Amino acid sequence: QVQLVESGGGLVQAGDSLRLSCAGSGLTFSSYYMGWFRQAQGKEREFVGIINWSGARTAYGDSVKGRFTISRDNTKNTVYLQMNSLKPEDTAVYYCALTSSFYLRTPNDYTYWGQGTQVTVSS
Repeated sequence: QVQLVESGGGLVQAGDSLRLSCAGSGLTFSSYYMGWFRQAQGKEREFVGIINWSGARTAYGDSVKGRFTISRDNTKNTVYLQMNSLKPEDTAVYYCALTSSFYLRTPNDYTYWGQGTQVTVSS
């Protein structure tokens, strides 16, 4: 079955960097668009960004644009989220998920999800 597993979360200080990974199995990984979302406590799940199947095209939510970068390595069935200049408001559980179109931005448009990894940014 399809499985997505995030890793790399942790506790960092404001201004630090962190790289999350999302490893996929049970699917033809290179066929799918991969997205990242985050959910802070008490808030709705928020779109972070998406990458197309080849890695040549990305898009980001306004709150992370210029600080976060998504990349992928299809030979390793893995997508990455490089997070720089982290802020306390970036504290959330981060999820990867797959979808069928580059233009989809809402959680309901994504089919399979990982279990999430916690990122905590202290001030």
